[in-house]
Amino acid sequence: MLSTAGKHRVTLLATALAVIGAAACERPPSEVEDGRVPSAANPSELPGFRTDAWFLPDDELLGFVEIPAGQFVMGSDASVDALAFANERWSEGSSQGTVDLPAFYIGRYEITVAQFGAFVEATEFRVDPRALQAPADHPVTWVSWPDTLAYGRWLASALDQWPRTPQPIGRALNAGWRIVLPSEAEWEKAARGTDGRVYPWGNRPVAAHVNYRGIGTTAVGSYSCPECAFGLFDMSGNVWELTRSPYQPYPYDPADDRQDLEADALWVMRGGHFGDPEQNIRAAVRGGVDPGARRPFIGFRLALVPRASSQAP
Repeated sequence: MLSTAGKHRVTLLATALAVIGAAACERPPSEVEDGRVPSAANPSELPGFRTDAWFLPDDELLGFVEIPAGQFVMGSDASVDALAFANERWSEGSSQGTVDLPAFYIGRYEITVAQFGAFVEATEFRVDPRALQAPADHPVTWVSWPDTLAYGRWLASALDQWPRTPQPIGRALNAGWRIVLPSEAEWEKAARGTDGRVYPWGNRPVAAHVNYRGIGTTAVGSYSCPECAFGLFDMSGNVWELTRSPYQPYPYDPADDRQDLEADALWVMRGGHFGDPEQNIRAAVRGGVDPGARRPFIGFRLALVPRASSQAP
């Protein structure tokens, strides 16, 4: 007979597999030959993005947004959010928990085709060619979990060596901070703020703020969200976003993020995608994916985090 923790794990895995099951029969990915990048993925100009800085956003911090240190409410209370899944409950005795995080930065947008294409062109990294076929300002998809880590390491190195890197970013990198996928706690705090809202903008779905119930990705930042806590875009919908947290039961503990990785073959993804209903685009929803999977509805954004809090390989 399964223990309570064992039953919870089965629920987590079943939920995760249900999320990615729709694309389980996709053909195996091929690779870009010799690192060649389609011109559409590396345009001569792209409004709102810097062609001299690997197509990063054209703003003061190259698209990084600071998330202040402090506590936030994580997980879902089914009495407030009737759409909550069981795997969002904090524990048997508590619906939600409080997590205290140090300050970190997170990307204002999902990583785009142009940004990932700049990485492939610079490194001749071998990827699924479908990753570079969408419009340049759409979120990159068809990337695996290791692909995202490789992009983050390359970007950190590029910014560390670039003389025009904004001072706050340069100081953080010099102090040993890392550019990695966010943990699921960092992602959730950035998505919902500190007040436990159901969606990034409040407690009800608002079609003007999110690409969902649709048929494909849209350019990052297409859906404005003035009510969102930190001025981020597409934290709901567009594409599921990978994190560096292994898929395991709550309560969340950052110390657990390096334990039992052989048993926990899935990695958490957050936010839902362009074809999902309201239930899957909530800020607390938890999906899971195999690290080698590449799907047309899974992408990522990056975070800049203190080295002590980074659990990525």
